[in-house]
Amino acid sequence: MTDPASTALRTDHYELTMLSSALRDGTARRDCVFEVFTRNLPDGRRYGVVGGVERLLDAVENFRFDQQTLEALERDRVCDERTLDWLREYRFTGDVDGYPEGELYFPGSPVLTVRGTFAEAVLLETVILSILNHDSAVAAAATRMSSAANGRRLIEMGSRRTHEDSAVACARVAYLSGFTATSNLEAGARYGIPTAGTSAHSFTLLHDSEREAFQAQVDALGAGTTLLVDTYDITEGIRTAVEVAGPDLGAVRIDSGDVGVLARQAREQLDSLGATGTRIVVSGDLDEFAIASLRAEPVDVYGVGTSLVVGSGAPTAGMVYKLTEVDGRPVAKRSSHKESRGGSKAALRRHKPTGTALEEVVYRNGSGAEPPAAGPHDRFVQTPLIRGGRRVENLPGLEDNRQRLRHALVSLPWEGLKLSSGEPAVPTVFENH
Repeated sequence: MTDPASTALRTDHYELTMLSSALRDGTARRDCVFEVFTRNLPDGRRYGVVGGVERLLDAVENFRFDQQTLEALERDRVCDERTLDWLREYRFTGDVDGYPEGELYFPGSPVLTVRGTFAEAVLLETVILSILNHDSAVAAAATRMSSAANGRRLIEMGSRRTHEDSAVACARVAYLSGFTATSNLEAGARYGIPTAGTSAHSFTLLHDSEREAFQAQVDALGAGTTLLVDTYDITEGIRTAVEVAGPDLGAVRIDSGDVGVLARQAREQLDSLGATGTRIVVSGDLDEFAIASLRAEPVDVYGVGTSLVVGSGAPTAGMVYKLTEVDGRPVAKRSSHKESRGGSKAALRRHKPTGTALEEVVYRNGSGAEPPAAGPHDRFVQTPLIRGGRRVENLPGLEDNRQRLRHALVSLPWEGLKLSSGEPAVPTVFENH
């Protein structure tokens, strides 16, 4: 859960500038619609994955300006007394609709729609974008890695390569996206994600010999543990590991060198020693391309760290938060290369009878607008998330959304799963614009 006292600190200065001005001239109470979307996918990506919705809902529900925050705003002269008084009573009382977590999105998809007064909704821009941009970027990277792994297990191991709070969020969306475990214990405790891990080279170096290190670990954790075998000579390390743990050794981990070649050699050696059930875990600067290149090798588990937590080259999803409607009147930005489409919108995803997605139809859904006719295999993508400032009851949980993403990937045209650059897997069509 998000700490209620901290959420308001995610407000940007310019949001309070707009709020102060709108309170003064009377426009703060105008009914508005804001929309979150992306104009383009990151280079090389053919689909996006919505991540962070549960965290976003926590943040919006608990968005508060506590006394300490208000005193700091007053001391630094960020806003006037009228604005401080308004912030003191702030509660979001509007509505939010959006794509469920684990849903795919494409350029122009209305990922999130926020309805409320200008004052209430404008304050949420930074917190909404910071969560969606981060978690969706990591979710897309993790999904590509999961697809490349083709059913083999993946462990998220990136906590040491990012901010301590981001590490927990990364572990969560990695699990959403197909990873099977995380080394982050906070994520395991908070979200019920399976945890896994091995010892580091320092544990082996601590002992007077590799054998003593292996023996200590087996004595503590049993023969089913995973032993790190490449601190010194990997061939000798595997031999010692099997001698210490026996043929029922759970796994060996390889963390350096040409892991494909080493995995092949390790499999041959393990089998020759009778450890035919011992799995091979590889780690060390893996990304989706490295994982794909190892498909033909006898690798059982991939440990992924740095590339995952930085979005594997795309650390943000590029989402924006734009005002699209004021008092029922469509408004739109016309700046060159940064255009937006006015009006409240929703989306219908059309499918072939086989279940393959054909197109994303984005349509106006304001007053008097009629949704497009849905075929027997089509579905409306947005779902209610918040009503009257409170989260909708019985929303799907992490496990449900994990399955949602799995089914959504099956619906993509086969070329949409390629790791190479190309057009979005599903084209976006805009109706009534």
